[in-house]
Amino acid sequence: MLVISQGCQKAIDTIREMGGTIRTMDAIQAGIHPRTLYQLRDSGKLENLSRGVYRLANQEQASDPDLVIVAKRVPQAVICLVSALAYHDITTQIPHVVSIALPKGAETPRVDYPPISVHRFSEAALKEGVETHQIDGVSIRVYCPEKTLADCFKFRNKLGMDIVLEALKLYKMRKTFNLEKLIMYAKVCRVEKIMRPYLEATL
Repeated sequence: MLVISQGCQKAIDTIREMGGTIRTMDAIQAGIHPRTLYQLRDSGKLENLSRGVYRLANQEQASDPDLVIVAKRVPQAVICLVSALAYHDITTQIPHVVSIALPKGAETPRVDYPPISVHRFSEAALKEGVETHQIDGVSIRVYCPEKTLADCFKFRNKLGMDIVLEALKLYKMRKTFNLEKLIMYAKVCRVEKIMRPYLEATL
């Protein structure tokens, strides 16, 4: 019993060092036996956030737990569209799904929770404007505000122009408003002609 207790404590220390949230795969690679994970879960030391994703129970609730779970479950994904707008606080919308960008042809990930919306991006559009942020020790890949706005114009028929224009208006109010970056990403997303009249109207 003492050996199991020591093993569990060592696992807890390892998980804490890794940010407090961990995938089963990462735990195994770190030397934690699946049986130990289940013991910690059953004893209430670990919370099962989503299939294969655990968080230390005594850890403070993540500021955006849905993004943390998706980042752990689908590490190659980039948070995009309304989810990225919400992350950057340039929308009044409350996302009901986590929108993620994946390359064309990539397999659709199976995520039981939270609900996700997968959008296929070209290679050029996928890699441009990606930022990495930390939420409670977990690396989150999200598009910068300017790239997000260009993406929203590209997907305007799905999102609705009211959401897109509201985001542009809120972004324009920021001191970090950068017209050059907006135009650059508009070119990447091939929406420059569509965006330009709205950009000129905001000047």
